[in-house]
Amino acid sequence: MSADLISGTETARVLRAEIAERVARLRGQGLVPGLATVLVGTNPASEIYVRMKGRAAGEVGLESRQITLPEDTAEAELLGVVAGLNADPRVHGILVQLPLPAPIREPRVLEAVDPGKDVDGFHPLNMGRLAAGDPDVLAPCTPAGVIELLLRAGHDPAGKHAVVVGRSNIVGRPMALLLLRKGRGGNATVTVAHSHTRDLGAITRLADILIVAAGRPEVVRAGMVKPGAVVIDVGVNRVDDPAAERGYRVVGDVAFAEVREVAAAISPVPGGVGPMTIAMLLHNTVRAAERQWRATGLLVTESVTPVRSEAS
Repeated sequence: MSADLISGTETARVLRAEIAERVARLRGQGLVPGLATVLVGTNPASEIYVRMKGRAAGEVGLESRQITLPEDTAEAELLGVVAGLNADPRVHGILVQLPLPAPIREPRVLEAVDPGKDVDGFHPLNMGRLAAGDPDVLAPCTPAGVIELLLRAGHDPAGKHAVVVGRSNIVGRPMALLLLRKGRGGNATVTVAHSHTRDLGAITRLADILIVAAGRPEVVRAGMVKPGAVVIDVGVNRVDDPAAERGYRVVGDVAFAEVREVAAAISPVPGGVGPMTIAMLLHNTVRAAERQWRATGLLVTESVTPVRSEAS
């Protein structure tokens, strides 16, 4: 058996086209959703991510603003930049690219972002609303993208046993909360495994839906997957490979080739969850813009939402 491929690249392409139509309708009402990204320092990976996000925003019609600060930026200066973006009515979504250079305290910076403009979904208030099951919260983009990827591939988590490997605040914890939540994309029975889980394979073999965000290359092997399971690989790891052109190759947290022979469906790395993360960032920005305009009474008709609020 060879598993069906769950393509994040194709799903994100469709979703971004829907978002572009949605933005065009909002522009017709005079609302131009704006996304501001803040980059501190010269981390090469962060620079690539920020460029990708800015390009994607422009392609769907968002106003995209990038603020780049030097490596030695003081925390107080960064907080001042965030405060200015909070107060700017043309900015509806704010993304501070992580990681931040020391000695800047990431929690303090994330808490400084207006929760209504927190399109990354990392503000403690938004995390708390997610934990409480709020269907209208701006959820973190990667787990929200996984939910949308599952649904659009025909794998509704409702009633299924979902196992999440990883408990980070960026993926694992919010992933579990989204799967537990009542409504679209939720209603699963959820188990969370992590680095201290004994006999990880015994837990992962219970999963109808296995979502792996462990941060360890190819940690999940074929013998750890129940035949017929749906496997979503969130990991992105660079491993040395002298035979590769660049001397390395990119792999996920799942041993793709062997697990594909056991699973019913699997997402690849790259081309799986990554494109969905960016698409959901665009989605969150549009939703944030609509909310802010609705609060002022300026929004006449809300655009047709390609992703219903329960999934985001």
